[in-house]
Formats: sequence, structure tokens, C-alpha cells
Amino acid sequence: MTGCDGRDASGHTCEGGTVALEHGQMAPVYAVQYALRLLEAVDRHDHGVSADQLAREVGLPSGTLAHLLAMLMRESYVRRLPGGGFVVGESLTRLGGSNRRQELADRLRSSLGELRDEVCAAVYFGRYDDGEITLVDYADGPEAPKVNEWVDFRATGHASAVGKCLLGQLDHDSRREHLSRHRIARLTSRTITDEKVLLTRLDTHPSTVPMLDLQEYAVGTVCAAVPVTAGAAAGCLALSMPATQAFRLRQAAELLNQRAAPLLLSLAI
Repeated sequence: MTGCDGRDASGHTCEGGTVALEHGQMAPVYAVQYALRLLEAVDRHDHGVSADQLAREVGLPSGTLAHLLAMLMRESYVRRLPGGGFVVGESLTRLGGSNRRQELADRLRSSLGELRDEVCAAVYFGRYDDGEITLVDYADGPEAPKVNEWVDFRATGHASAVGKCLLGQLDHDSRREHLSRHRIARLTSRTITDEKVLLTRLDTHPSTVPMLDLQEYAVGTVCAAVPVTAGAAAGCLALSMPATQAFRLRQAAELLNQRAAPLLLSLAI
């Protein structure tokens, strides 16, 4: 990723309503499923376990295993012993303690801040709680301004990337029920105002492709969001940037998708 005001190396621009991910990239939900299996295997060996033994127990090819172990070590869920074996790391121990809620909140804030600096954009974590769209936390800064919430996000699920990503994780009836309480309104000239069109797009949007908001919620701002769901509650990780930097949205959204797995893992443990 280049600086906040530079094009990516390939000069890609963002057009239409989808962002193509790099070939072969593992979707966050699958990365987390395998990572959890790895953690369970590591936890069974108090005195450490080799990568070869983990590969046999979990049934992963060496390339995928190396990628996941690197992620787990980077997040301190796994620690490498001097002899080369792997044991449970500090982060996993803390999340299992009595202050888990505060540990999760601190970890979320730290993760959002790191991601903000990496993608040069404001980043957000949202959840769908008790029938409402909720922004749990965000990280912004002078070089990464957050979107101006000129209309309550709870009422704009049809337009914002956060809202569409969360609604996309609900079943059809739950989406209709939500829209019956929060009627579709035109926020900009790009806002989808036809409920049938919106529901069709949500039904057909691939779960591995970031959801976009190309000035549908606010003129002058573009956004992207990816699902980070653990358990029954829908969640998402999102970013926003000025529309003048829309040429960076594709690459930033790809990076957002790559970084979603560690956050999802902490929520799933």
C-alpha cells in the first residue's frame, strides 16, 4: 500500500459494486475455522508440538499451516519455543481470564488503530445487536477522517457499507423485518431506494467480496465492509475514505479482508 494520497502500484480504480480479491486468498471465516483447530491441537500439547505433528493432526498442507501459524504468532495466540515447537501464547491465556470483556475491547481498539495506519483510512467495527445496526468502535485520525454521520447509522442499513454488510448476513425475513422498521430513504443520488432491488443485491452478493458504499450514504465518501461474524451475532469490519481517494478502495478493501481473520479469531475464542 502506498501513502494515503497515492495510487496503488497497479493503478487500479474502483468501478461498479464489487471488489475482486486476490486469487487464492482464504476467506476470513475459513481461516478462522482452521486457526481454531490449530489452537485446539496446540493446547493439547503442554510441552510443545512440532509443525509436522500439527500438520498431521489438523490435516493442513504445509503452505496453509505456515500462513496460519505466522498469523497466530503475530497475534500472540501461539508462541514458538527455542527448540522449534509451538505452545499456547499470551493472548490466548489473557482472553481466557476473568477480564475477557475488557481484554476484547482493548484488543479491538488496538487492532482498529493498527489497521487505520495500515490502510490510511478510518476503520470501524459494527455489529447487528437486538435488531439494530451498531457501531461498536472506530479509529480515525488527521490523515484518516471518519465519515460524517449526518443521518443515524441505525436508519441507513440500505445505504452504508456497514449496514449492507450486516443485513447481508441476516436471512431474508430478518432483512425485510429490519426494513419495515427503518424505511428506505434517498440519502444521495446513488442511494438504492427500491426494496426489491436492494434485497436482490443482498441475496446475490458473494460473502467473500467486500460490500461497497460508493457515495450512497454521504456525498464525498466511499466505504467498504467485510463480515467478521462469530457465533449468532453478525459483525463487520469497515473502512471509509474521501471519494477523491476512491482509486485506493480496491486495494484497501483487499487488505481489510486479509486482516479480518485475526479480529474474527479473537471474537470466536
